[in-house]
Amino acid sequence: MTTAYWCVLLAALLPILWAGAAKAGGARSGSRYDNARPRESLGALSGWPARANYAQQNSYEALPPFAAGVIIAQLCNATQSTIDTLAITFVVARVAYGLCYMADQAGLRSLVWLVGFGSMIGLFVAAAG
Repeated sequence: MTTAYWCVLLAALLPILWAGAAKAGGARSGSRYDNARPRESLGALSGWPARANYAQQNSYEALPPFAAGVIIAQLCNATQSTIDTLAITFVVARVAYGLCYMADQAGLRSLVWLVGFGSMIGLFVAAAG
């Protein structure tokens, strides 16, 4: 299995990481998590736990085009080192994105989002080349 495929797995696990942070942060602030109504519980959070939940949602949104980009680049026989580098860059940017979101660093968050988005677009460009 290639490094890029491992990166797809890591990207798939990131939403779970951010959800765990949101739940843990909510519990610390006295917000009781209701497993019967998880969306309502997470939606009622405030502060950094709410932002962790937003990072979770955005991570789910970013996953399909990234995974597709990796698979398409592989199928089109793009250079493996390019695919791996772009995939690693994407995952690092997405981790930084979540941390910036929780730290309420909107400008930096947007910058690292752009790096991740550019990496994902780069996978499609590599496939086209």
